[in-house]
Amino acid sequence: MSLSTEHLLGIKYLNKQDIDLIFKTADHFKAVINRPIKKVPSLRDITIANLFFENSTRTKLSFELAEKRLSADVINFSASQSSVKKGETLIDTVNNILAMKVDIVVMRHPNVGAGVFLSKHVDAKIINAGDGTHEHPTQALLDSYSIREKLGSVKGKKIVIVGDVLHSRVALSNIFALQLQGAKVKVCGPTTLIPKYITSLGVEVETNLKKALEWCDVANVLRVQNERMAINYFPSTREYTQLFGINQEILDNLGKKIVIMHPGPINRGVEITSDVADSDQSIILNQVENGVAVRMAVIYLLAQQIKR
Repeated sequence: MSLSTEHLLGIKYLNKQDIDLIFKTADHFKAVINRPIKKVPSLRDITIANLFFENSTRTKLSFELAEKRLSADVINFSASQSSVKKGETLIDTVNNILAMKVDIVVMRHPNVGAGVFLSKHVDAKIINAGDGTHEHPTQALLDSYSIREKLGSVKGKKIVIVGDVLHSRVALSNIFALQLQGAKVKVCGPTTLIPKYITSLGVEVETNLKKALEWCDVANVLRVQNERMAINYFPSTREYTQLFGINQEILDNLGKKIVIMHPGPINRGVEITSDVADSDQSIILNQVENGVAVRMAVIYLLAQQIKR
């Protein structure tokens, strides 16, 4: 079996069979990375370039580790130390890298649609590691994979996405992925941080955090992305935390145990307290571990399509 798409540009380009195949492949690689020898020689003849035009620590490290676990050759590119600063275009930058015989490009870019644009102009497999406030497909895949691992299945589960949905590429990718697998999705946050179009995606909006948590099986908590805000979307951080921050007392009063997730990085004490982040209800560290296995699966499956 192979993926129905030549690139991973967004969840909206995948189907349910693609997600099932990625998860089945990730199951295999999760077993690999828990062995004493954590590498497989699957991609010894493949060269991968990581192009990050935005700062990233966790995603970049996760991709790099996934690539090295598969024995690929890896090139790391950081825009802050590159000719991009001198005015070089995106296509010129990538073509110069492809001239070094690169097979797969993993790219994070501040502009929406950068991956789609690139896929039409260069001869390499493109994996979108985040484009602006649009999509972050591998994060959504590892989130769904983690829910499946914890609860046995995603189908029929109730997931609430809490926080800054407006500026989050994680939220949109998660909505697409969860709905594709038959989950019910709500979003919760200040109305100023909920996009106007969200209900057109079949997603309900809940502005009361307690009601949202009483409804859900899983809460995926997003941080407030201050770096993307040109204006104030709520009066103060303190007020945001009082209305939408999750602490252990809130969870203890629910009368049921829900699963807590977070794509990271966590603003401890703002959207989530340390006792919640580190509790047995949290699967945040499982998400990190699963990220490597899921990214190994995506890279491996795309590499199988490369014609030599």
